[in-house]
Amino acid sequence: MNVEFINPFISSLRNVLLTMAQTELKPGKPQKKRDSKAQGDVSGLIGMVGNDLKGSLSITFDESLAIELMYKMVGEKPTSLDDEVQDMVGEVVNMVCGGAKNILAEKGHDFGMATPIVVSGRNHTINHQVDGPKLIMPFVSTAGKAYLEICFNK
Repeated sequence: MNVEFINPFISSLRNVLLTMAQTELKPGKPQKKRDSKAQGDVSGLIGMVGNDLKGSLSITFDESLAIELMYKMVGEKPTSLDDEVQDMVGEVVNMVCGGAKNILAEKGHDFGMATPIVVSGRNHTINHQVDGPKLIMPFVSTAGKAYLEICFNK
């Protein structure tokens, strides 16, 4: 997988959470993803399609981190992964993908973005509808872990 496609998503995720929720994510070691099992409790998934590429992005959060982000972004601290937390996860994924889209457009890679979907629950699955290698990048924060998964057809 081309690092030119991955780095904009990593920097966009870190930037969105730092800017919108004053939360710093420390990146871990990227790995190939071999199954569809999510590592956390709530995931946002968005598809991307362009003339020269097709891909999908998911960001999965531990419940503790998702609740902390909700608190820092809107001032409410829910006790569970309710509908509002899930909406916030969808918006975060949308903002991250949009930020990466802007960076990639400057390099000549333009794509459209689908509406994000959100899945939650322990042991949920993420199905990237793209044939290509899948990469998972773990992140750590003081409130919990996040996992960025990305898949492109090239």
